[in-house]
Amino acid sequence: MAKKKRGEAHGGGHGWFVTFADLMGLLVAFFVMLVAFSTQDQKKLQIVAGSMRDAFGMQTAVRTSGIIELDGLPTRPRLKNVGRVNPEDASSTTSPDERGRNRMFGQRLDNDGAFALASASLRQALQDMPEIAELSKHIMIEETKQGLNIEIMDQNGSSMFPESSKEPYERTRRLVQRLSASLKDLPYRISISGHTTATRQPGRPAYGPWELSADRANSIRKILEEEGVPASHFYMVAGRADTEPLFPDDPFVAANRRVTITLMREAPPIPADLKP
Repeated sequence: MAKKKRGEAHGGGHGWFVTFADLMGLLVAFFVMLVAFSTQDQKKLQIVAGSMRDAFGMQTAVRTSGIIELDGLPTRPRLKNVGRVNPEDASSTTSPDERGRNRMFGQRLDNDGAFALASASLRQALQDMPEIAELSKHIMIEETKQGLNIEIMDQNGSSMFPESSKEPYERTRRLVQRLSASLKDLPYRISISGHTTATRQPGRPAYGPWELSADRANSIRKILEEEGVPASHFYMVAGRADTEPLFPDDPFVAANRRVTITLMREAPPIPADLKP
């Protein structure tokens, strides 16, 4: 009597079907994970990011540029001094210098996290604009020592203001109006400065780059104020002409012609009733 071969137990050589079914199951699980990760919980994401920073150490020199890098909880300052201290010299009172360093460290973390959140809010406001594909190349949001800069700049063949005019195009006005919805809810004071490119052509008599850049900055301020940004939020409106090019290597490039809105980096005000 002939013995039955083991291969016949798979029903006519269809053993590949089991492997194929496993592969399909893995693919389904993979796409389910993609869908799950596409909907992010912002608060939980911040907590996870902060926990990872706390576990692996924080590099304080790294600039934050997005909502993912917003400092979550827990966070703690790194040790400044790990030298050995004799027990008789130890004290439970922190020295003034150390208190100052800790205060500045915590304040910097608060500012960086707040600027990252403000940047994300402004980017989200721009994403809601249907014409963002055309306008996105005119906007640059960057964190600097002075604060959070929102650069509204020209590009070759496409400008935000008519030639030699202090009044912006209608698309520029709509862009500033959309930004104002986020700016009026932020607690920062605002500085606005106008900039021009270097030019080889003589300017209009009694109306040169200084007057033009100052008038353009002031026109942006007026739009923001009309859209509800409190007048008390404006710290300074100035014209810089061509003295602060965005691209110093090429002072004639169109992107140097811009208006900069700066959310100022400032220490919190001292309460009037504070006693030393």
